[in-house]
Amino acid sequence: MSIQAKRQEIIDFAKDRIQEIYDYDQDKVTLDNIYDLHHEIFNTDYYIIGRYQAKQWLGADAFDCIYDIQEYENNNFGQVTTDLSEPEKVVNMYVYIVGEEILEDVVTEFLEEREDEVEAEESE
Repeated sequence: MSIQAKRQEIIDFAKDRIQEIYDYDQDKVTLDNIYDLHHEIFNTDYYIIGRYQAKQWLGADAFDCIYDIQEYENNNFGQVTTDLSEPEKVVNMYVYIVGEEILEDVVTEFLEEREDEVEAEESE
């Protein structure tokens, strides 16, 4: 799986989770709540559990993912804190970082789709 395919998989995961959250409590899915949504989607549970599954998911992109983690953590924390020797930790931190990058766009698209659905229902 290419790095673009991994990114798309994370986007699809975010869309599914946003729909679940919306179905449970519509008021939680707003652009004003983006940091709380990010925390709930990407930080309260693991994306991948298990060393073997994580190694399979990383595949040939392992070093690209590690590089992105190092760059993110150095820029945000001044040091790398993720245990880069543990594939499960690498995957989950990488997903957290990509989630931060994509979530605002995913939520915006989701809300626009909901708005379009409401408008379509009202015009019928």
